[in-house]
Amino acid sequence: DRFIWEEACRFLSLQRECGGKVVPVAVNVSRLDFYKLGLLDFLQDLLKKYELEPWMLRLEVTESAYTDNPQQMIEMVDQLRESGFVVIMDDVGKGYSSLNLLKDLAVDALKIDMSLLQEVERSERAGVIMETVVAMAKKLDMDIIVEGVETKDQVEYLAGIGCEMIQGYYFSRPLPEADFS
Repeated sequence: DRFIWEEACRFLSLQRECGGKVVPVAVNVSRLDFYKLGLLDFLQDLLKKYELEPWMLRLEVTESAYTDNPQQMIEMVDQLRESGFVVIMDDVGKGYSSLNLLKDLAVDALKIDMSLLQEVERSERAGVIMETVVAMAKKLDMDIIVEGVETKDQVEYLAGIGCEMIQGYYFSRPLPEADFS
């Protein structure tokens, strides 16, 4: 994980040096990373090394990671956010899900798993859930990111319910670093 975080910071630094618009990069932070001492210090040192701002490196933590030791996760997420990092709860709507987490855990964004979006096309109930999660996030002042968007109809549906951040093959497949612009 630390290698990937450093590569992301190196990439961000190159983006900035080339005078282009810096597009934040989201990296995964595993539940094991939260149990290692020095997580925040390591991330802050990376930012200093590459002269970056915390908002540039977004931290995605899977929803299931919060279930092992919720209090430790809450404290670490609070520290990360106080340091300026954007923390995203990933895989919302996949497998285990607890709205109780959102009561105690202040994250900046929810990333809706692609499986829920796929179900929206087959199930009216899934659509109601998607719309309700989006409305709830807005009321909690959280951003929503929906992953796995592949069609124009999905883009239009998501725009219609207020989703402003969308990720998926509709826009681009994953790119090698050299092709990113």
